[in-house]
Amino acid sequence: MKNTVLFLLCLVSIAAKAQPLRLHPTNPHIFQYKGKPLLIIGSGEHYGAVSNLDFNYSLYLQSIQAAGLNTTRLFTGGHRENPGDFGITRNTLGPTGDRFICAWARTDQPGFKGGGNKFDLNRWDEAYFTRLKDFVSQALARDIIIEINLFSAYYGAMWPNNPMHPTNNTNGTPEMEHTTVNTINNGAYWAYQEAYILKMVRELNGFDNVYFEIQNEPWADKGVVVGEWLDNMQADLLKDAGNQWRTRLEVASPQSLAWQKKVAAVVRNEEQKLPKKHLISQNYVNFKMPLREVDANVDIINFHYAHPEAATWNLHWNKAVGCNETGFSGMKGDPYRKQAWRFMLSGGTLFNNLDYSYTVGNEAGTDTTATAPGHGSPRFRSQLRFLRTFLEGFDLLTLKPQPNLIKWSKGAQPYLLRDAKGQYALYCDGYEPFQLNLNLPAGRYSLEWYDPRTGQLLKKETLNLAPNKPINSPETNYQEIAGKLRYLGK
Repeated sequence: MKNTVLFLLCLVSIAAKAQPLRLHPTNPHIFQYKGKPLLIIGSGEHYGAVSNLDFNYSLYLQSIQAAGLNTTRLFTGGHRENPGDFGITRNTLGPTGDRFICAWARTDQPGFKGGGNKFDLNRWDEAYFTRLKDFVSQALARDIIIEINLFSAYYGAMWPNNPMHPTNNTNGTPEMEHTTVNTINNGAYWAYQEAYILKMVRELNGFDNVYFEIQNEPWADKGVVVGEWLDNMQADLLKDAGNQWRTRLEVASPQSLAWQKKVAAVVRNEEQKLPKKHLISQNYVNFKMPLREVDANVDIINFHYAHPEAATWNLHWNKAVGCNETGFSGMKGDPYRKQAWRFMLSGGTLFNNLDYSYTVGNEAGTDTTATAPGHGSPRFRSQLRFLRTFLEGFDLLTLKPQPNLIKWSKGAQPYLLRDAKGQYALYCDGYEPFQLNLNLPAGRYSLEWYDPRTGQLLKKETLNLAPNKPINSPETNYQEIAGKLRYLGK
């Protein structure tokens, strides 16, 4: 009988390891991969690794692995940008001429706006899928999770670059405003979109290290403003600078949401016929918002430029909550490092920074001179690696935000997680030595303080905590600090 039980447990373990990335069955806020709980943390290039034939993705993936990170984000669906779009001087999503490759085959007719011949939406470019699957295979060997972004907003100027645009193919697709293409009212476009979704799902079904995102920033083409999130003075300043999108919350229109629901259903229904089932993510909004509704087919709730509240306000959905794009807060790394710590210590499960140091010819992520609306560098990636290592030192399955345990803080903004083993993860961002008063059981505690910029252990101490007895931070010149607090007993 004992041998039988051991054999069955072994089969269960093997089955869990053979499954694709999924939400953990014990705690759906955490991923499970190869039978183990997982957080996803990365700093990915600007999404053109496969569509840009000049980009050496083997070197790129080696760099991600060497940095101790575990994710990247990939744009598919024929999305192509112009060199210089969004202020990116060496944009990997802007290959010229025939150096751009996508799901559809080229014809012998010239006229693609991005250079080279037009496309035939009824024929697949098998060279693209060979390149795509090689990219995913190499990532799989390195335990790198890939977000397969099926569609993207067109931002007006990018719709004429897309193979589906009537000037770029030989299929006679109809003239249509970019704001309508990815909506329920897109007419003849849906047949091509559905065929493409099915092709991607079938081609990638055998891989365990992918999940599908429906659309990047769907509100950017046809959005609905639901409110201002900055005070009026800040909003006015940003409007004067031409950055109105930073001052407001926009969600996708009802027509867009209906189309996204349709895309998710195609993915889910097709995979019911296939061996493996993959997660689906939906990109909802910039910054933060308590979502009113989440599609039952969606497993990952993704925000861009996420505030901590994006995680805490949406934990009740019992799904993974991610920040899968950052940027537009300057070219230095500090804002994005702090954003990562705040978000992950508020219950986030996934964080991915835009990293513009990965460019053609610099696929090891060493190009730190290009002008871009964000930051990337080997040093920054080492900081994210420390965040990942720090959190993996806790029991991930039981690690949860505990803001109610913070009585007060003097001189710092604190974030707190606790696991079932009596361990507490602290992150504080202050401006001078600070004090924390935590609502913890009285007793002895060990406390380790770390510098998030370097991973250096700053101080290790044993404390006797009693009600209303504060914790004092170390005397350092820089008061962004992380702490690991362990209960030792009474």
